[in-house]
Amino acid sequence: MQVAVQGAWGIIPVHLNELSPPLARSLFPGFAYQLGNLIASRNAPIQAGIAESHGNNYALSLALVCGITAVIIAIWTAIGPERKNADFIAEARATAD
Repeated sequence: MQVAVQGAWGIIPVHLNELSPPLARSLFPGFAYQLGNLIASRNAPIQAGIAESHGNNYALSLALVCGITAVIIAIWTAIGPERKNADFIAEARATAD
């Protein structure tokens, strides 16, 4: 479980910090996580609705939701921005001046 959870998602806060502007760096990762929780809160009703419309086939419902999510994440990763070698200290000094 540790490899699957932390190995896959442990880098996300670092990536969010790299993408966020210096003045919002302490706010942005937490906001992004909570926004994800808000969106995910609709997951169970969506899966139940899909399963009910397909003869209570919850396996199909879970597979559809997981498959669609995997495709969205792959596309988002491929076209999303990336900031390599971000210098947080230099940015903090520039913001403080």
